[in-house]
Amino acid sequence: MSQHNPETAGVSAYSQSKHSRRFDLFKTVFTLPVIIYAILLVLIPLVYIFFLSFLKSDNYGGYLFEFNLENYGEFFDSTYLSIFLKSAGIGLVTTFICLLISYPFAIFLRDLPEKRRNLIMKLVMVPFLTNSLIRTYGLITLLRKNGVINSTLIGAGVISSPLALMYNNVGIITGMVYTLLPFMLMPVCSAVVKVDQNLLDAAEDLGAGKFAKLFKIYLPLTIQGAFNGSLMVFIPAIGYFFIADILGGGKAMIIGNLIKNQFLTARNWPLGAALSIILLLFTFILVRIYRKIGGSLDELGGG
Repeated sequence: MSQHNPETAGVSAYSQSKHSRRFDLFKTVFTLPVIIYAILLVLIPLVYIFFLSFLKSDNYGGYLFEFNLENYGEFFDSTYLSIFLKSAGIGLVTTFICLLISYPFAIFLRDLPEKRRNLIMKLVMVPFLTNSLIRTYGLITLLRKNGVINSTLIGAGVISSPLALMYNNVGIITGMVYTLLPFMLMPVCSAVVKVDQNLLDAAEDLGAGKFAKLFKIYLPLTIQGAFNGSLMVFIPAIGYFFIADILGGGKAMIIGNLIKNQFLTARNWPLGAALSIILLLFTFILVRIYRKIGGSLDELGGG
């Protein structure tokens, strides 16, 4: 029967404590830059914008230190509300189109060998490593009146005059889908690949076709992945003002353009700050709903 040695236990406890302190110091050293970054570039600007949203514009690009809630009240003006609703509409259409593209693509990938599947996903993602602003300008070559799409369709005799693919909502939604599609592809593909093959085989034995398998098996079992992707697409879609500026020609305004214009054009920083806080609260509500229905922040983006 072994005997307990107090001295050995004490040395072991001291060694573990020393190792733990070294590990804590190691974590602190490597996380300190991230903490400083978050404080300087996220927390402090956010606090400043929040404080600024309660001030009053002096109509000359500055602001008066007069606490008020007028900036938040202006959001409920019919003009601003219509822009917000239009932004939400564009976001929903963008999300729906991304879903329509992602599911057939994910089901196609599922039947491929793992190595080929990984290769195709990498090939899909490589173009999106380029700056999104550059890729948006690249779309002009395809969408303009004398661009690739219109020239091809006219040359094939499909249409007699160029289609209006830019400087309208069609151009904005096209740009949004192209830019945000990877955020839908990743979680949807990840969820579809995990569907049990035995369920699909049983469905085929019972005579289920492709659409029956999609609506009876794939959709119910991958709804979490679809919601993950929808959240990752919808939130940026209502704020990507540069896409609306480039492909919408400034004619169609979303909430992101409105906020940008308040800061840079109208020089009404307090109102721009208030609209930014409202958009942030709207995003926070969506994330809370996502978590309430069982979603995890670690799973966003297909993780």
